Amino acid sequence: QVQLVESGGGLVQAGGSLRLSCAASGTFFSISAMGWFRQAPGKQRELVAHIHRGGSTNYADSVKGRFTISRDNAKNTVYLQMNSLKPEDTAVYYCAAQVWPKIDFPPTEYGYWGQGTQVTVSS
Repeated sequence: QVQLVESGGGLVQAGGSLRLSCAASGTFFSISAMGWFRQAPGKQRELVAHIHRGGSTNYADSVKGRFTISRDNAKNTVYLQMNSLKPEDTAVYYCAAQVWPKIDFPPTEYGYWGQGTQVTVSS
């Protein structure tokens, strides 16, 4: 049982920056991977970035070079630093966690999801 809580969303101007955080708590042995996804109005949920416990990362092409995913394993927290934001980045952002013994990377499945945080980028 894992609970995920996102924070850091908000309204920013195009070209601005935000940092999202997601903290995991609950009963589990260890987290093997965490990720960020987003869903814009009328769109399917899509991958933003994954990060393995060891530090390996994967990014969607649409955010590569602008967003950076990082983690603090001791705090079971994952971050998403978003720079050079575009109106197209407007979406609800969700974090997800994969826990041991599921350890594939890039993750094919996530067992736990947060409730999401809204990011709105104005023109």
